[in-house]
Amino acid sequence: MAYVTMTEGKKNLTDVKLGENVSVRDFVNFYGCEIGDNTKIGTFVEIQKGVKIGKNCKISSHTFICEGVEIGEGVCVGHNVSFINDRLPSAVNRDGSLKGEKDWKLEKTAVHDFASIGTSATILCGITIGAGAVVGAGAVVTKDVPKNAVVVGNPAKIIRYKVQEGEGQNG
Repeated sequence: MAYVTMTEGKKNLTDVKLGENVSVRDFVNFYGCEIGDNTKIGTFVEIQKGVKIGKNCKISSHTFICEGVEIGEGVCVGHNVSFINDRLPSAVNRDGSLKGEKDWKLEKTAVHDFASIGTSATILCGITIGAGAVVGAGAVVTKDVPKNAVVVGNPAKIIRYKVQEGEGQNG
């Protein structure tokens, strides 16, 4: 049985798969997802169905992780980070009817081991953030980020690669 640190009443977690020693703060909305051992989830986070988060991760407060996102091990996600899974969002179909589950295309996003995503970054759909990569605060990531790259800006651009000792788990 998983040990979960939870404050105040949480909804039924029968559809959430939690690893050992997962810490979940107040006001988290999560359903149909998997969270690995020793991961910490901050307050006011939403994690939707089908999301997989590896072990030893830190997901900071006010973050939105939508369906189609997979996060590797040892990943740090800063405060107020938003993931997107619909490239062309709209409320209605061409005929004016309200869009439903079948009326859009899910585009998956992968964040590889030991990557770090800064506060208020926006991660668009259909991309991969490589192992050990760093996404700067406020960046808007519109395309793949290579392993150990450091990206900043809108749209995010590579400013350098991590090469100094201690800059990452993946050399």
